[in-house]
Amino acid sequence: MQMVTLTAANQPAAPPKTSFLGRRELCFDGISSICCSDQPSSDDAAMASASSDPQTPNSPAVKTEQGQCKDLSGRLVGKIFPVTTRRTLFASLSMYLGYHPSRYFSAYALGDPSVTVEQVTPPVFPSGPLFPSEERIVQLFEKNTYSVVNIFDVTLRPQLNLSGVVEVPEGNGSGIVWDGLGHIVTNYHVIGNSLSRNPSRGQVVARVNILASEGVQKNFEGRLIGADRAKDLAVLKVEASADLLRPIKVGPSSSLKVGQQCLAIGNPFGFDHTLTVGVISGLNRDIFSQTGVTIGDGIQTDAAINPGNSGGPLLDSKGSLIGINTAIFTQTGTSAGVGFAIPASTVSKIVPQLIQRGKVVRAGLNIEFAPDPVANQLNVRNGALILQVPQNSLAAKAGLVSTSRGFAGNIILGDIIVAVDKKPVRSKSELNKVLDDYNVGDEVLLQIRRGSETVELPLVLEETA
Repeated sequence: MQMVTLTAANQPAAPPKTSFLGRRELCFDGISSICCSDQPSSDDAAMASASSDPQTPNSPAVKTEQGQCKDLSGRLVGKIFPVTTRRTLFASLSMYLGYHPSRYFSAYALGDPSVTVEQVTPPVFPSGPLFPSEERIVQLFEKNTYSVVNIFDVTLRPQLNLSGVVEVPEGNGSGIVWDGLGHIVTNYHVIGNSLSRNPSRGQVVARVNILASEGVQKNFEGRLIGADRAKDLAVLKVEASADLLRPIKVGPSSSLKVGQQCLAIGNPFGFDHTLTVGVISGLNRDIFSQTGVTIGDGIQTDAAINPGNSGGPLLDSKGSLIGINTAIFTQTGTSAGVGFAIPASTVSKIVPQLIQRGKVVRAGLNIEFAPDPVANQLNVRNGALILQVPQNSLAAKAGLVSTSRGFAGNIILGDIIVAVDKKPVRSKSELNKVLDDYNVGDEVLLQIRRGSETVELPLVLEETA
């Protein structure tokens, strides 16, 4: 619809000329008009009466400061709103609100004084007793946490980087109190850096932190008693008072079932006495230890095990030791849900020998066998290939044949042991695992493949290094 102005003769007049305000006039003059007083003055009234007189339409307005503001306000109201774009309108409104924020946002700045702190503070309800399953886990942790110690390799020291995070060396780990005499059991690789220097029995190789009843950790020197690299176990001794030594309860590991609950306590990444809960996810696993040896009959668990958990206990739901945490399967260096523990049956067999002799006496054949990769290259896919049989040994007297070279330089394979007392043997590592169940002086029946023939020979086991 077009707006027109009627003259005295009731004739349509030309439409008024609209004038647009520039950005400079809108912004600066608009702010000036907004900042003017809202109360009318006498000069404003005079100017209003002069401008409203129909007889004097062109009479000059009184030039005052407030009059100029009112005049500009009239221009803004009369000119901007009918003809300005939305962008210009929003710009003017934004500048007004930005200059006078308290007119619209005073509630946010002042809060709500009509309420009190007590009215807006929610009530805190008591948690009540724990569920029986939770209470049982809490009690297991509180009972066994004093049997877990923190072990630091004396040759390594934690370092503080620029970000403030403590970098825990790989040689730091956990251990368990074995008895009331101060013997501490841990992994070989936890103190492996010190053991690489061939320390003597009784030499200090680690620092051991034991948790006291008041929650304070007390530091002791850990002296070497014995170590077994083949089973990744080591025994230390500390001179601590009897009230600090709380031996862990050793349980059976032969009756474990996949799916039963287990708990791991240790010091992952240097965070002492940390509990993780999971289930036994596998049995009879071959553990490839950090010492480079393979340990048989390993326990697989999904309880989170990280660097620093090594040497700590794996407990069953009754709080009994069923394994020593030793390794994880990971591609990132952290727990991936697959951890391994040395079974308690192996620990109970190795630790007493380390305490008594400082080393482990194993029953074996005193025969040099070909490593599994070499045997595979010689096309031996099943069994342990004999490389050399020492002269005047029991094996030589029993008639075992070693590998040799023919006149043409060709290799003549020796005897291949494929079973021990009807227990199949597929490789050298399997043979060692089978012989772990025997003692020195036991007689075994070897099943041997010699060429195309199968021969059975009885043999008495000897002490091996």
